Amino acid sequence: MPRVKGSVATRARRKKVLKLAKGYFGSKHALYRTAHEQVMHSLKYSYIDRKRLKREMRKLWIARINAAARMNDLSYSQLMHGLKLANVDINRKMLSEIAIHDANGFKNICDTAKKALNK
Repeated sequence: MPRVKGSVATRARRKKVLKLAKGYFGSKHALYRTAHEQVMHSLKYSYIDRKRLKREMRKLWIARINAAARMNDLSYSQLMHGLKLANVDINRKMLSEIAIHDANGFKNICDTAKKALNK
């Protein structure tokens, strides 16, 4: 059986990796072996950080809601429990936006939660 040389496919594969490594510091953008290592790590980090971003955003929303709730004499947990009892179904992202941009609207939401807690 004749020997098959894979130069075209190999070159294309290596060019693809070096293209992904564009902008990296030092030999990581020029040498295939170091570039390949760095690209593999970078892809792993990007996958992990897509998951981590969701966690961090939720933490930020909760911190904002807690701060705004405490201005209305409620803790975060009391507010969320009161909203659940009042059957107010609003997510944390929207609550956070309301707390930032519409103080009166957030005060009304807090009043609704307080009424539900006092029943």
